[in-house]
Amino acid sequence: MPKSSSKSKNKIRILLADDHNIVRSGIRQLLESADDLKVIAEAGDGEEAQALIEQHKPDVAVLDIQMPKASGIEVTRWVRSHLPEIGVLILTAYDDDPYVMAVLQAGANGYVLKTGQPDELIQAVRDVYEGKSALDPTITRKLMSNIFQKPEKSVESLTERELDVLRLTAKGFTNKAIGMQLSISDRTVQGHLAHIFAKLQANSRTEAVMRAVALGWIPQSTGKISEE
Repeated sequence: MPKSSSKSKNKIRILLADDHNIVRSGIRQLLESADDLKVIAEAGDGEEAQALIEQHKPDVAVLDIQMPKASGIEVTRWVRSHLPEIGVLILTAYDDDPYVMAVLQAGANGYVLKTGQPDELIQAVRDVYEGKSALDPTITRKLMSNIFQKPEKSVESLTERELDVLRLTAKGFTNKAIGMQLSISDRTVQGHLAHIFAKLQANSRTEAVMRAVALGWIPQSTGKISEE
């Protein structure tokens, strides 16, 4: 962990990843308005983010969730596996429970909403740099209110093949990769996912996996969820 003496001399080095150029520019300007923060690289998609993180090894990676090629959740999981010393802060507009849980399970250190105050983002970067957790107050309240909740509605059981697809989805595999693993076509995988969504009353891969975790169909330890 960085020492306070070094913090006073060296700026916190940040990798910023967001697929919207104007948004990314505004976030960079905001971050660098703080004397102790410096954006050393920017990425417009998840794959570029991973490459730049590996190249520059920033102190903190600030990631959006919804990005082309690899989601912020996938990038977070990759960082935790390859460069665990790097802090990960998710900055997003999404405050839906499945996204929050997926990000935290993937190993992110913080979750900040784009609707928050500028100083909250700056402080969140500092907190993550110091090894602390940084959660938007809205997210904290949602987690506390839902932590003991159980699924209220009974749902139709999944077939063994649907469970196979869902388990691979939870591990971050794309439709193509799932198809290769199970020796079925991409179209068949998509069909299985459509049935899974209907049975679990889910609107996304993330939500489907999170509901399966809550139902005990997927172990909590494997609930590292990709939304791609």
